[in-house]
Amino acid sequence: MSIRFTARARRGIVALTVAAGLTVGVAGCGGGGGGDDKKPEASASASRGDGSQPSTQEGQSDVPLAELKGQDGLLLQITSAQRDAGGFVTVNGNLKNDSDKSVVVPAAVRGDETEIVRNGRSLGGATLVDSKGKKRYYVLRDTDGRPLTTTGFSSLKAGESLAVFMQFPAPPEDTTEVAFQLPTFASAPIQISG
Repeated sequence: MSIRFTARARRGIVALTVAAGLTVGVAGCGGGGGGDDKKPEASASASRGDGSQPSTQEGQSDVPLAELKGQDGLLLQITSAQRDAGGFVTVNGNLKNDSDKSVVVPAAVRGDETEIVRNGRSLGGATLVDSKGKKRYYVLRDTDGRPLTTTGFSSLKAGESLAVFMQFPAPPEDTTEVAFQLPTFASAPIQISG
């Protein structure tokens, strides 16, 4: 009983740290500008599709870090992979339907872990692979087991694009390149900044 309580308390502290990091990060990115940003601001909630859009990062390049092709014309463009002070990496991108018909996003992108599957459609199956350190990093979860990633989507209309994010534990500071993997998509190397 005490081991279970300790593990639950530890997960709660990690989730609180992640939420605090998100709040600080969103507050820092929010101010001034021309008002013509194409992406909405981020929300600390990963529970709803509408509130889980990543924010536009200052200095973020228009050229994606990687483009991963999926099935039925789906394309995932990774636009940033930012190391945060809280000990995690936030990967931002755009999931786009590059075909001329509506496409259902495969359920496989959420992975097959029972805890994540229970929480509905998400990008919970994403991983970062550090080949140098021989480690694989899975999407973080909150204390209720919900993945810290964009959730609540099922299909994309022809040409439609959805801003997405995923958060992972950070690899060691000297690891700057990892392979990004998402079920049903090709794998690609990405650079971690920050």
